[in-house]
Amino acid sequence: MSKNRKSRNITVFFLLGACVFIFFMLNICIGSVRIALPDVARAFCGQENNEMVARILWDIRLPRATAVWILGGALSLAGYLLQTFFNNPIAGPFVLGISSGAKMVVALIMVFFMGKGISVTSAAMIFAAFIGAMLSMGFVLMMSRRIHNMSMLVVSGVMIGYICSAVTELVVTFANDADIVNLHNWSRGSFSGMTWENVKVMAVVVSIVFLAVFLMSKPLGAYQLGDAYARNVGVNLQLLRVCIVIFSSILSACIVAFAGPISFVGIAVPHLVKKLLNTTDPIWMIPACFVGGSAFCLFCDLLAKTVLAPTELSISTVTAIFGAPVVLWIIKRKENRKP
Repeated sequence: MSKNRKSRNITVFFLLGACVFIFFMLNICIGSVRIALPDVARAFCGQENNEMVARILWDIRLPRATAVWILGGALSLAGYLLQTFFNNPIAGPFVLGISSGAKMVVALIMVFFMGKGISVTSAAMIFAAFIGAMLSMGFVLMMSRRIHNMSMLVVSGVMIGYICSAVTELVVTFANDADIVNLHNWSRGSFSGMTWENVKVMAVVVSIVFLAVFLMSKPLGAYQLGDAYARNVGVNLQLLRVCIVIFSSILSACIVAFAGPISFVGIAVPHLVKKLLNTTDPIWMIPACFVGGSAFCLFCDLLAKTVLAPTELSISTVTAIFGAPVVLWIIKRKENRKP
């Protein structure tokens, strides 16, 4: 790699990291109760005398901001894996119906157990979401064998997303009145109500998957150059594809289990990061997608909380406003390249 390109990549990482830090601190400070930076610093040092401020920071804002940071990065990374797998620039967990499948199974589990007065653990939620994600992914893979037009494959994913969403709405209708509000908020996408237990579970799951995906950087780079090249350099294509499917499904499941389905992040962020880095090398793209997704979701969550305060917008509403134009730009660029 040339010195200029390396310097550019390091600069991009520095800027993305700075954005994550700035938006993280803004998410902690800004809300229904404004907290000044000196108060935040005192709370971190355990010197804050105002118990209300300390509780808001440690019990509400810090878990939420940390969850947005982790899940935003996971969502962007899942989108990057799916785009690589299908070689389709608009493939993503939301578009292909994977998030909707995960949402459907989680809603079924939540309604069933809540109706019996049984609480559902974070691990059980992720497992349920993973089952739903794999069901949707299985359908998409089955369709990909019969449909070679990638545009029609995306349409198939959108259709299964609609079917799963319809089933979810039907399930939510039969939930108890006390649970319907929480289920509706979750089904539209929201980071509210995060706890340190949630953060601990998602951090462990996402860290393990991120490390595994990063170790796949070289095989992924070969895979991007075509099946023939990948085989010639000794890549086990079948194993690699299975790993991509499983890891992208786990990441999608983790996001849906805690925050519900979130649109466009998995499509838009990898393309924006690719444009900034001016490279498709996975060894740079994987960590950059994670950091970029964290920054994007922290920014969108800040807007969701503050634009119409005290009313909170669903996170998908905000991500769609910024992510949809990027998708339209991608489609336009692809059309312009056609002879």
